[in-house]
Amino acid sequence: MNKIRKGDEVIVITGKDKGKRGIVTQRVSEAHLLVEGVNMAKKHVRPNPMKNTTGGIESKTMPIDQSNIAIFNPKTQKADRVGIKLEQDGKKVRVFKSDGEPVPNPTLA
Repeated sequence: MNKIRKGDEVIVITGKDKGKRGIVTQRVSEAHLLVEGVNMAKKHVRPNPMKNTTGGIESKTMPIDQSNIAIFNPKTQKADRVGIKLEQDGKKVRVFKSDGEPVPNPTLA
């Protein structure tokens, strides 16, 4: 069970974007995630009339390692760690390590 999932609100704990918050939009690999507004890079794009695209410089979100981010706890307004707790009916639930409260399920449209 992944401790950080698509749709979770996370905060960057190290690197050039330290302190920024964002929503996880995609899991690229086992260890890398895409977080909106974090780890942006400039990409030079050539115009292509066949695809009806104009040229220029566009910003692109690059993957960030999951060790550099932590899930955001809305109750404490801080970064937190995630643990997995087994319920009575055998279901696994993600919980915040600081207060034992369950992590809200991500809601992405």
